[in-house]
Amino acid sequence: MCHSRDNSFTVIRAGIVLGLQTIAYLVFGLVAGALADRWDRKTTMIWCEIGRGILTATVPIAAACGVLGMPQLYAIAVLNGVLSTLFGAASSSALPNIVTRADLSRALAATGAMSSTLRIVGASLAGVAYALGRMVPFAFNAVSFLASAAALRAIRAGFQQERATATATPRDLLADIGHGLSWLWRKRVIRTLALLEAGDSLRYGAGYLLIIMLAQHLHTNPTQVGIVFTGAAIGALLGSLLAPALTRRFPLGALSITMLWAEALTFPFYALAPTWWLLLIVAFAESVVSPIYNVALDTYRLSVTPDALRGRVTSAIDTLTSGAAAIGTMAGGALITLFGAPTLTLVLAGWLTFLALAATLSKTVRTATATD
Repeated sequence: MCHSRDNSFTVIRAGIVLGLQTIAYLVFGLVAGALADRWDRKTTMIWCEIGRGILTATVPIAAACGVLGMPQLYAIAVLNGVLSTLFGAASSSALPNIVTRADLSRALAATGAMSSTLRIVGASLAGVAYALGRMVPFAFNAVSFLASAAALRAIRAGFQQERATATATPRDLLADIGHGLSWLWRKRVIRTLALLEAGDSLRYGAGYLLIIMLAQHLHTNPTQVGIVFTGAAIGALLGSLLAPALTRRFPLGALSITMLWAEALTFPFYALAPTWWLLLIVAFAESVVSPIYNVALDTYRLSVTPDALRGRVTSAIDTLTSGAAAIGTMAGGALITLFGAPTLTLVLAGWLTFLALAATLSKTVRTATATD
């Protein structure tokens, strides 16, 4: 009984830590974008990595001294969330200055492929590190942040275009944010696709818990659930590898509509899969789609957004989609309890069908090309 209660408290505390990171991202997102446009991006990214490395290193140090407590972990979660948000805004804004426009889709796809690869091997490496000691993963992460800072410093390419002297003077941060949002709202293609992406993220936020519950209905053991998610990561890796060629070959609008319909038609099979290995096949197939869709959208958005506004536009869209995903995650548990996992799967499939139909009927989306 005590062991079960301890596990429950551990899960609750882990949930609080993750929740604090998400809140920090949502609250600080727009500000981070404005700062990424105002500050030197390379310097910002380096100091963010150093800061994250130092914060993470305090965990094993405090544990070794016997003073590690939850307040420290909560504070680290918030501060890491702030630094991660700022790093992400500066990183995505800098990418078009590091690679040519022709290579932008390949660079974005490579980033996605590396992320998927880490998802595939990360769980095993984390298990090995944890087996060596509870604090070893934290020490490993701290070193990785500092190594990233050193690698960034070695990059010689400029991370942003030259700024006029006038733009270096202090400006009102809210005015900066408002200017970025105003520019974004006037761009119909980016605005429409961002709203569709947010709608898709709403479903995505509920997806992980939904898959776990559907797997439990099939009496799947934890190892098999892990294999299902590994299959999803492999599918995402394949999608990232296919994305550059598809992005170059097909118009943005046609690609967006096709990807939304592919998601809508694939998603119901989660509820229909009678075995865990068929659930694996569905997760693999559905996960191929998102990276292609994301690379196409991000390539277009980064290409047409002026360098001086990229941080604000990127952070605005990321805040919108992350907020939608957070709402989906929070609502997912309650809706599963209320309707059941199979029924909710079909409801979300209907939502995806609505999004695909809205994209199909939108002239803005249908006529969107990479040269708009």
